[in-house]
Amino acid sequence: MRILHTADWHLGRALHGQPFLPEQEWLLTGPFLDLLRDTRPDLLVVAGDVYDRAVPPAAAVELLGDVLGRIIRGLGIPVVLIAGNHDDARRLGFAAPLLHSAGLHIADSATGRAFPFEDAHGPVQILAADYGPPAYLAELFAIPEGLPDHEAAFAALAANLRGQCDPAARQVLVAHAFVQGGLESESERLLQVGGSGAVSAAHLAGFHYVALGHLHRPQEMAEGRVRYSGSPLGYSFSEAGQGKSVTLVEIDAAGAVRTEALPLPARHPLRIVRGALEEVLAAAEGPGREDWLQVLLTDRPFDAMARLRERYPHVLDLRFVAPEARAAAPLPRLAARAAPLETLGAFWQAVRGEALPEAARAEASAAIAAALAEGEG
Repeated sequence: MRILHTADWHLGRALHGQPFLPEQEWLLTGPFLDLLRDTRPDLLVVAGDVYDRAVPPAAAVELLGDVLGRIIRGLGIPVVLIAGNHDDARRLGFAAPLLHSAGLHIADSATGRAFPFEDAHGPVQILAADYGPPAYLAELFAIPEGLPDHEAAFAALAANLRGQCDPAARQVLVAHAFVQGGLESESERLLQVGGSGAVSAAHLAGFHYVALGHLHRPQEMAEGRVRYSGSPLGYSFSEAGQGKSVTLVEIDAAGAVRTEALPLPARHPLRIVRGALEEVLAAAEGPGREDWLQVLLTDRPFDAMARLRERYPHVLDLRFVAPEARAAAPLPRLAARAAPLETLGAFWQAVRGEALPEAARAEASAAIAAALAEGEG
């Protein structure tokens, strides 16, 4: 079976007040659909954080409906979708039983749901679970003493999903979680305030492939069997220069997995530039003028943002920073009884990065001579 794994669309997201919905629409209705046409997967998996907030803007809802319609009706590719910690699972799961027959399989359950599929080699089971905080999962699993943290909650979830496994099928788990060892970005919302929201990768043992959402950096664990596809767009400047992708997963008859990261383009990549204002303005003639920019200025000229936006139309963030410290030259080794003028020259070279000027050398010589004469007197 061929599965295309994506996650963390965050429809309706904004960065520094700039709505990213036009960027999301350009990507999802253009390059992303083209990639689906080219690869023709048997299934598309979206591993949570479909929207950026629980009550998404109407335009984000319309975009999701449009994209899913093009994928399911237009391309004939079924979709499995779960809610992440940014989503309201009840809103995302509206009419899930009705949509199931149309090819849209929404988990609509924090305890997990099994969706059966088949390929030429036999059954493939997709075990999909919405994100659920520990207190909510304790209620759903009827655990009176509660679940103390995400680790305990995910252990209960994994055990419940294993109980739904068909031993004759290859199993794919779809979940939204922070697995220990994963690399974070600034744009992810913490799953837990205080302490750790991380869960052990040991709970993922036994599944043939684990399609994860939550972390925005594409990354894999367990030799590719456990993978974050990452977000399709950068949503913080900590992701500047980070390649975005979706993951094509191929599962053979024995359940062995091969993954391939398929790159996604960005119409306006995130980029950080640093330097004095005149240096930054001069670079506007080069490539990247249309990028979304964070500018770190090492000087403080008047009306800097207005001048920047004359040359760069997409400056999102301006910060003033100290110039990068120049590496200090190592102090020269001086003889134990070095002459005072020689010592002064070495100090000047180390601090200023240049030789002691002749004019200063003459004044220093006169001052040293006067001090020595006074001392002898």
